[in-house]
Amino acid sequence: MATTEQELGLEKDWDTQVIAEFRANEGRVGGYFEGQPLLLLHHVGAKSGTARVTPLVYLTVGERYAVFASNGGQDNHPAWYHNLVAHPYTRIEIGGATVEVTARVAGQEERTPIWDRQKQLMPGFAQYETTTSRQIPVVLLDPTRPSKEG
Repeated sequence: MATTEQELGLEKDWDTQVIAEFRANEGRVGGYFEGQPLLLLHHVGAKSGTARVTPLVYLTVGERYAVFASNGGQDNHPAWYHNLVAHPYTRIEIGGATVEVTARVAGQEERTPIWDRQKQLMPGFAQYETTTSRQIPVVLLDPTRPSKEG
């Protein structure tokens, strides 16, 4: 399924609004993400080298953060996933803090309990799984430096 330029523009505008609200309210947002754990993932384009920020739902796993490359159940991984594979050293904004992280794709044994927990907490993720033949990757974000404000 191809995405039109208009759809890309709407997605970018929506992300921009969520990011602005997140930053203005120390990580809290309303609307679609209201009450959900949300972080802002900084990533660099795998081919373009362009810096990007994407709001993502996350699950805390010990001291790590897990994010899910569901792409709304589409048959392709989201761009941010490819970007993290190419450039795993990055940062996230969570609440009012910025945390340096290293991204890595969870292996199967590690992935299964995390993915099962996410589907239990947010059944929409279980629905995504039914609309694609690919296995949805779980990406772990391991903090690499102490948090800093801002």
